[in-house]
Amino acid sequence: MNIRLFIKASIIAGFISLPISVNATDLERRQSELKSIQTQINQQQSAVKNTHKQRERLISLLKKDEQAIAVAAKKVNNTKQDLTQIDKTLAKLSGKYIQLDKLKTIQQKTLSNQLASAYLSGNHDYSKMLLNQQSPASIERLLAYYQYLNNARIASIKQLQTTIVELDEIRLKQQENQNRLNKLALEQQQQAKRLNQEQSQRQQTLTQLQRTLSNSGAKLEQLQIEEASLKRVVEQALLAMKNNPAFEGLSSNRKLKWPTKGRIKSGFGSKRSGQVKWKGVTISAAEGQNIEAIAGGQVIYADWLRGFGMVLVVDHGKGFMSLYGHAQTLLKAAGDSVNKGEYIALVGRSGGQTESGLYFEVRHKGQAVDPARYCKR
Repeated sequence: MNIRLFIKASIIAGFISLPISVNATDLERRQSELKSIQTQINQQQSAVKNTHKQRERLISLLKKDEQAIAVAAKKVNNTKQDLTQIDKTLAKLSGKYIQLDKLKTIQQKTLSNQLASAYLSGNHDYSKMLLNQQSPASIERLLAYYQYLNNARIASIKQLQTTIVELDEIRLKQQENQNRLNKLALEQQQQAKRLNQEQSQRQQTLTQLQRTLSNSGAKLEQLQIEEASLKRVVEQALLAMKNNPAFEGLSSNRKLKWPTKGRIKSGFGSKRSGQVKWKGVTISAAEGQNIEAIAGGQVIYADWLRGFGMVLVVDHGKGFMSLYGHAQTLLKAAGDSVNKGEYIALVGRSGGQTESGLYFEVRHKGQAVDPARYCKR
C-alpha cells in the first residue's frame, strides 16, 4: 500500500512541467519498463496470478503514458493559441501601419503645398514693407497672415514627425512579433514531435495490456473495477460540492449544447458488458477537438481515472454535476470556475481507448441521468 502511495505521489509531482531532457529520460525509463513486462508476459503467459500483476503494472504504466500525453498536448494547445493571438496582433499592426503610411503621404503633400505657396508669395520681410511705405494696418495684416502660415507649417511638420515616429514603432513591434512567431512555430514542431513519441509509447503499452484482457472474464472484471473507481470519484465529488447560489444547476426545460460535436456511439443505459451498463454517453469526435462546459460551475475533480483516462467533473449547483472523460488533456484544474461554453478539455483516447471520443455524464445528487434530457441534439 505504501509503495502504491509513493508511486501515485511521484506521478503527480513528475508530470507538471519538465524540461525536454528530463522528459526524454522519463520516456526511456518507461520504454525499458514496458520491455521488461513484455518479457515476463512471454515467459509466464499461462500463469493467471502473474498475468493479473502484469496487468496492474501495465495500467500503472498506461497512466504515466497518458499523463505525459496530457502535458505534451496542453503545451501544443497553448502554443497554438499563442500563434493565433500573434497572427491577430500582426494583422492589427499591419492595418494600422497602412493607415499611418497613407496619413504620412497626405501630411507630406500638405506640407509641400504650404512651402510652395510661401515661395510663390515671395519674401516680404518687415523692413521691405516699411520701405515700401505701406500703411501700418496693411503691415499688421500681412504679419498676421505670414505668422498664420508659419504656424500652420510648424504644426504640419510636427504632425509628420509624430507619424514617422509611430510608423517606426509599429515596424519594431511587427519585427518583435514576427520573431516570436518564428520561435513559437519552432517550439510547436518540437512539442508535436514529443506528443507523437508519447502516443507511440502509449500504443505499445496498450497493446500489451489488451493481451492480458484476452478473455471476457478478465474484461468484465476490468469494467467492474473501473465502475468502482468512478463511483469513488462521484462520492468524492459529492463531498466537494457546495451549495453555491451563484450556480443555477441544470434545467430540462432549457436545452443546452452538447459538450462537443460528434456522433453518439453508445447511449445512456445501453449494455456495456454483462450487467454493466453505460451511465453516460460516448460521443465519437476527432482527437484534439474542443470540449465545452455545458453550463457554468466549478471544477471539483480533474485527474486521471482508471478506465476513463483524463477526467474532469464540474459542479453546476443544486446537486447537478457533469463529467467529461477520455480527454487528451485537461485545460482546467480543480477549484477553477468555468462559464457556459468555455473550453475545459480536448477530446482524446485516454483510459485505454483505441478510438478518440468523449465519455459524458450528467448526475443529480450522485445519480446518473440521461444527458439528452438537458442537451439538445
